[in-house]
Amino acid sequence: MTATPSTSPVAVVTGGARGIGLAIGKWFLANGYRVALLDVDSGTLLPAAAALQDAGRVLAVHCDVADPVQVQSAMEKVDASFGRIDALVNNAGVAVFKPIGETTFEEWRRVLGVNLDGAFLCSQACVPIMKRTGGGSIVNIASISGLRASTLRVAYGTSKAALIQLTKQQAVELGTVGIRANVIAPGPVDTEMAKLVHSVAIRSDYHDVIPLGRYGTVEEIASAVGFLCSPAASYVNGQVLAVDGGFESAGVGLPTLRKNQAN
Repeated sequence: MTATPSTSPVAVVTGGARGIGLAIGKWFLANGYRVALLDVDSGTLLPAAAALQDAGRVLAVHCDVADPVQVQSAMEKVDASFGRIDALVNNAGVAVFKPIGETTFEEWRRVLGVNLDGAFLCSQACVPIMKRTGGGSIVNIASISGLRASTLRVAYGTSKAALIQLTKQQAVELGTVGIRANVIAPGPVDTEMAKLVHSVAIRSDYHDVIPLGRYGTVEEIASAVGFLCSPAASYVNGQVLAVDGGFESAGVGLPTLRKNQAN
């Protein structure tokens, strides 16, 4: 049966204005979903949503996922507009790359607030809506930094490791009401942000230590998320999927970062 606009599934993607989040939103649109893109940067979000040229199936919502009031308001807006939520992708994230001794408490709290609290709050707000229509799927976007320690990532890596544990808690508790929870741990992905912050030496290091010898693409991450939200993954719950070209298996750090830290 072909889904009508009012019965077609709905996906909510946080951090949806650019990069991985926007690619995930495009995957859902291409596969018959209506999509709500949430982002704190309305100046980027609104043009990105408009560029998708599908106003009937795309909803752009300004939201700071670390703010409980904004999160609740955003999910109520999605519910009022689309009437259901079938998939939630907690992709919004921030990073501070500093040594432990130079990372301020405010920076630490902001990173954990967005990366961890945001996923908790968005999931909590979505679950009652998912339950009303029989269940759904939550996919949290962690990082390979949540599976292995790396230089300059004390706040970021800790937040992503905690996000992996949060996912397992969600899988255990929410699986009983038909909501699956899984987590993607991307390795280096060729986003605009990565191009800005990864020097030529760091990019070369990654190419050397990743068995596939390259960065991933946003489309590859989006496809993995789509699989976990699809009926093809109906018995997959509480799992960590590293989409990293084999980087985590290689177990080697980046020489350039280690060298810079030693100087």
